[in-house]
Amino acid sequence: MSKHPLATVPRSDFPHVLAIPTRWMDNDVYGHINNVHYYSFFDTAVNRFSIDRGVLDIHNDPVVGYVVDSGCSYFAPIAYPDVVHAAIRVSKLGTSSVRYEIALYRNDDALPAAAGHFVHVYVNRATSTPVPIPPAVREVLATILA
Repeated sequence: MSKHPLATVPRSDFPHVLAIPTRWMDNDVYGHINNVHYYSFFDTAVNRFSIDRGVLDIHNDPVVGYVVDSGCSYFAPIAYPDVVHAAIRVSKLGTSSVRYEIALYRNDDALPAAAGHFVHVYVNRATSTPVPIPPAVREVLATILA
């Protein structure tokens, strides 16, 4: 069994979960979802959360989050046509950065098939220089703070 701190965390420990259907093309030649897609699940869950809460306009916001660090540990395979349940929470909310913890649950499985982290640093879109997290974004992120 993995020593990853999220390997035995139930999805009920996460305040937000997004269901993401897998696609036929996600499977690799070994018959399971290729590892590169797990990062896409992370990205989709985190950004969809912000979009749905009204604090991310991907086309017009002058301040955006850039991914500066991410990681994933794998515990069990996922394969098409499974549904991935991407559970997210904020583990650290800094001045200009936020660290998410994400666990990916296969269908109704009790324990995650994979888990990891995703860090955004908020930057001025025009200059790519770090700026404080906007107040409205900070308020939304605080709702999923562990």
